[in-house]
Amino acid sequence: MKPSEIFDVSGRSALIAGATGAFGSVAARTLAEAGCRLTLTGGNSESLDSIAGECRDLGATVATVNARPDSEEAAESFVESAVEAHGRLDILVVASGVNRVAKIEEMAPGTFAEVLDANVTQSWLLARAATRQMKAQGDGGKIVLVSSARGLLGHPAGYTAYCASKAAVDGITKALGCELGATGITVNAIAPTVFRSPLTEWMFEDTPESTRVREGFLTRLPKGRLGEPEDLAGPLLFLASRASDFYTGHILYADGGYTAG
Repeated sequence: MKPSEIFDVSGRSALIAGATGAFGSVAARTLAEAGCRLTLTGGNSESLDSIAGECRDLGATVATVNARPDSEEAAESFVESAVEAHGRLDILVVASGVNRVAKIEEMAPGTFAEVLDANVTQSWLLARAATRQMKAQGDGGKIVLVSSARGLLGHPAGYTAYCASKAAVDGITKALGCELGATGITVNAIAPTVFRSPLTEWMFEDTPESTRVREGFLTRLPKGRLGEPEDLAGPLLFLASRASDFYTGHILYADGGYTAG
């Protein structure tokens, strides 16, 4: 097989949950340009329509589901929508999730539970629904979850819920990688550090506060810069394509070396 062929995902059916978010929108554009047929989901209808329009402009066939995977029924319906629109499901990208920042003594138990539900339970529900469909198809598939460097490392600024949730995503990835290894379904996770998004744009600005925070963060980044959206496109395409067929249960750190030092 030629090197270009092992990264070829053209014609494959990809479901991206949380397509309106920072990573989800990168995933949508990347797989659209790569020729995938897309099913995009998200809770914000305006943002969902916008990213779907961008992907159609890139030549992709796109179906949308304006909902969040907040129940077993919702997760199953996402997969059913992908199959209804495109006949099958080859790739699942779970990019939905939340973060709530508060010191432990100030965080309500309900808030902690909310983060774990959005980041862990919903990832598990979607992986479960996709696994059933991919097994029924009988020819494998690709499941890509979104973790974080915070699944490996702590953070001093009130990240107990987020760190716990991403560590759990890592555990799901490893466990499913082992469980599904013989089926041809690979399960891997991308774990970024800080990269440019609407939530982090302030860190890239030239203000005293953003400069202080950014420079402090950069002392731990061997690459010497924060991440850009395109830094996530390559790892995603790798994990979604045949290039990663021998990789499963793997956490791929897209972090500029942050977790290495």
